[in-house]
Amino acid sequence: MNILHVGATGLVGKLVLPRLLDAPQVTRVVAPTRRSLGIEHPRLFNPVVDFDALPGSADWWAVDAVICTLGTTIADAGSQAAFKRVDYGYPLQVAQLARRHGAQTYALNSAMGANARSKIFYNRVKGELEDALIALGYPSLVLVRPGVIDGERGTSRPGEARMLAVSRLLRPLLPMQWRPSRAQRIADALVDAALDPPNGVSVVEASRLA
Repeated sequence: MNILHVGATGLVGKLVLPRLLDAPQVTRVVAPTRRSLGIEHPRLFNPVVDFDALPGSADWWAVDAVICTLGTTIADAGSQAAFKRVDYGYPLQVAQLARRHGAQTYALNSAMGANARSKIFYNRVKGELEDALIALGYPSLVLVRPGVIDGERGTSRPGEARMLAVSRLLRPLLPMQWRPSRAQRIADALVDAALDPPNGVSVVEASRLA
């Protein structure tokens, strides 16, 4: 299998990449990033790209499956418009280009509460992306919807850190769907979806990621 992985520098993406590189059925992992990953591996191809100007005719779009872990926060992006460009525009364009080149599977790291009709901007953007991906007609589309992600980030997100600290403290008392979602379980769900894709549209809820 040839697999395209976008978002390899993030919390979940960093856990996805080694699993793909270790999988015996994976021949090549294409991981486009803004800056070189600095990783040498015979099965890894790491093109440096500008996500605002993706090379639509590049031959490396021809893959069997896509795993998308791209994402930011409104605070990090600087505005709602910039956030939507990263969390909606980039993943959708990647999906369109890969599908045009024959990709059959797309696995997305989405979010609990994703709903295109939500009054919450973050959830609405995530839901709009899910709906747009469904419309592309992938034979296998897997939407992984974690809650607060439990893992060690390389960058500081104070609000998320506070929420995670409270969630960890209350974990035994919380229903499964409200417990923090373990980053490794999210990564495993995404990789499993790419390696053994289910037919149609599937949703992995937060309760399976706690």
